[in-house]
Amino acid sequence: MPITSIVPGILVFLTLLSDVFIALVLISFVIKIPLVEDLKLSLRKNHLLLAFIISLTATLGSLFYSEILGYTPCKLCWFQRIFMYPLPIIFGIALKKKDLRIKHYIIPLAVIGALIAAYHYSVQVFQFTTTCGANSEVPCNVVYSFELGYITIPMMALTAFILIIILVYKKAI
Repeated sequence: MPITSIVPGILVFLTLLSDVFIALVLISFVIKIPLVEDLKLSLRKNHLLLAFIISLTATLGSLFYSEILGYTPCKLCWFQRIFMYPLPIIFGIALKKKDLRIKHYIIPLAVIGALIAAYHYSVQVFQFTTTCGANSEVPCNVVYSFELGYITIPMMALTAFILIIILVYKKAI
């Protein structure tokens, strides 16, 4: 089986798993779920490493879609990349130096990236006709991948940004 069919499946699976986790974290604010509480405790210990892995996976995933599969990124994709690509570098340095004070740098990047990804996802889902600017090659409403009835590339980015926010903000809540 070629890598071009394996990697997208893995990214979709990771997105689905992450979305379930995000939903459980949100529900646990209202109802205490022992399993989620235990999971959050264990995530606090390795929150920087997990955030590094998530940001690196998102970065490499976006490069896979554009450089290996040949999907041309639209302007909103590029804006999301602007906010995601520095994160593995920042997390890598923080891990090396054991610096836990990076949330003031990470949270703004992740929140802005998440807002752009959420807007991009809504453009795709509601099929707004937009080219994201006068000189854009690719309209932002082009959907290259649509899995499980909701997972698109912007949804993958949105999920990654939200996970990073959860992990960094108060060390996994």
